[in-house]
Amino acid sequence: MDGLKKAGLFSNRDLINLIIPLIIEQLLAVTVGMADTIMVASVGESAVSAVSLVDSISILLINIFAALATGGAVVAGHYIGERKEEKAKEAGEQLIAFVTVISIIIMIIMYIGREFILHKVFGAIDPDVASYANTYMSIVFASIPFIAIYNSGAALFRTMGDSKTTMVTSLIMNAINVIGNATLVFGFKMGVAGVAIPTLVSRGVAALIIMILLRDDHLSININDYSKYKYNGKMVKNILDIGIPNGIENSMFQLGKIMLLSVVSEFGTASIAANAVANTVTAFQNLPSKAIGLGLITVVSQCVGAVDYEQARYYTKKLLKYAYISLLLINSVVILALPFILKIYNLSTITAKMARNVIIFYGINACISWSSSFTLPNTLRASNDVRYAMIVSVASMWITRIGLGVILAKNFNLGMYGVWIAMIADWYVRSLFFIIRYKGNKWEEAR
Repeated sequence: MDGLKKAGLFSNRDLINLIIPLIIEQLLAVTVGMADTIMVASVGESAVSAVSLVDSISILLINIFAALATGGAVVAGHYIGERKEEKAKEAGEQLIAFVTVISIIIMIIMYIGREFILHKVFGAIDPDVASYANTYMSIVFASIPFIAIYNSGAALFRTMGDSKTTMVTSLIMNAINVIGNATLVFGFKMGVAGVAIPTLVSRGVAALIIMILLRDDHLSININDYSKYKYNGKMVKNILDIGIPNGIENSMFQLGKIMLLSVVSEFGTASIAANAVANTVTAFQNLPSKAIGLGLITVVSQCVGAVDYEQARYYTKKLLKYAYISLLLINSVVILALPFILKIYNLSTITAKMARNVIIFYGINACISWSSSFTLPNTLRASNDVRYAMIVSVASMWITRIGLGVILAKNFNLGMYGVWIAMIADWYVRSLFFIIRYKGNKWEEAR
């Protein structure tokens, strides 16, 4: 293994340069939702609940586009590993064109189905929550194409080993969002609309920046002349062969969360608000491991392209070690800082207690099983073993997280707590199957 360290595709410096900006970028991405939630808290718990419900839809769409972007990134990464830069460039072009068209179609569908989402998907919510949610949806849904374009462009930069560019772009996006929130919510007293408009604008600016930067001729993957663009069905199929299973996995995951939100909503506004705050805070608790997982796709896809599975395993073990260490550190900090964090949200005593309990429960278990359930399968995805990852994830989601969650919440009268207990159980089920798969050799034969 010492030989691998010397002759590996990625040096320690390469890994650090890739992962640190990814962690910062993920941190900045989470602060968008957190800034919205904190600032809209001044309007009341109904507004917090509304933003949370709509954001669950936005996260669903983000996950779908991230999955497609992953498909493009893996295909491009394989070509880079094979030293076929023209093919890598073409994969990037096909990805951007495809997601742009698809995202516009999805945006139109979302606007058409807005009433269905509001009254059927969200379940039995209070009239105030419904009114705020409608306002937020009307504005934020316009950002769907921007989300798709930015995610795809960012994935291409990461494939090239450049995560600093996406970090800086994310910083700009967050700055626009936070400053805009403060100005419109506190200065112009625009309430929920005051957090929705900056979200739309910030995503639009991020998409524009990423596309301008991709025009650089010096990049191994550059997109600077769509006048010569020709649809390549085979290339798109290769992207979709990875992106669709990953998209099904991600969308089912988020759809399941949305369904469970409707269960949580039955237990009142306090449960919805506690769930919203807990979801925001816990996003920080797995953040470093999530970022390392993105880096793992870049690293392993190039190892697979070079047909070097020994290095793929070496880097997987190495990055997983980093992931577990980071989880231990960040969860310790979050739990210690929890009294201060909860004060920021201006919650009632009962809501704050509920949020505190699930955040601590989440943090302890994340240190044990989050990386093996969510970071490790990225090695499988980067090697084209996406169908196995999809089947395990979807099955565990529906059986463990949703099925068990409904039973614990309703039949055992655990309410919101039952949903979170089932979520943790889902992690352990996934971990078991992914560890078994990784220890075998079938994922090495998937490409």
